[in-house]
Amino acid sequence: MGNMKLYHLLICTLIVAVVSSILTTVTLSKFETPSKEDLIGDFYLTENLVHVSPHSLRKAMDKGDSRFILVDLRSKEEYEKEHIIGAINIPAYKDPNTSAYDEVDRIVGAFSALPKDKEIIVYCYSIPCMTGRKIGKMLAENGIYVKQLGIGWNEWRYYWTLWNHELEWNQTKAEDYVYAGSEPGIPKINNNSTACSLGGLGC
Repeated sequence: MGNMKLYHLLICTLIVAVVSSILTTVTLSKFETPSKEDLIGDFYLTENLVHVSPHSLRKAMDKGDSRFILVDLRSKEEYEKEHIIGAINIPAYKDPNTSAYDEVDRIVGAFSALPKDKEIIVYCYSIPCMTGRKIGKMLAENGIYVKQLGIGWNEWRYYWTLWNHELEWNQTKAEDYVYAGSEPGIPKINNNSTACSLGGLGC
């Protein structure tokens, strides 16, 4: 009988030791410094998840794809002057010179009201503009996840040749992809679109 108790005690000790070892390994792994390769991998994973190529957006417009909602974050005044055709306006600016970052409830509420079955893509003034990133962070903190257009309004409207392929410079023009007024506008279907293919190694 004594041997049986000793046997059970050994088994229990062994189980506790194994579980403790697993928990220690898991805990320590959380504090390990990620390798350079891990960081590079995470960077590209994030880039591909967050950034939307303007080529793929233009291709989607040309095809009449409605699986996304494009959101212009500039002021209402700037939006109504001109915006990317099809974009709605959820201003992150009270006027062209005054941010509205303090209006968290309004901004989060407006994004919360958008359809949940569509991909949300935001854009602001230009590639280096931080507005889209700051609004993206604000929304993520409130459980809403949006993507970023890889360029801003300035590049879309005034630097068409900066991001379009050279063979497209004479075949397309920015004016066909902008709209003025308080309404989003509707992109024209273009079955002869030269925008690069979607998915894979395309745009």
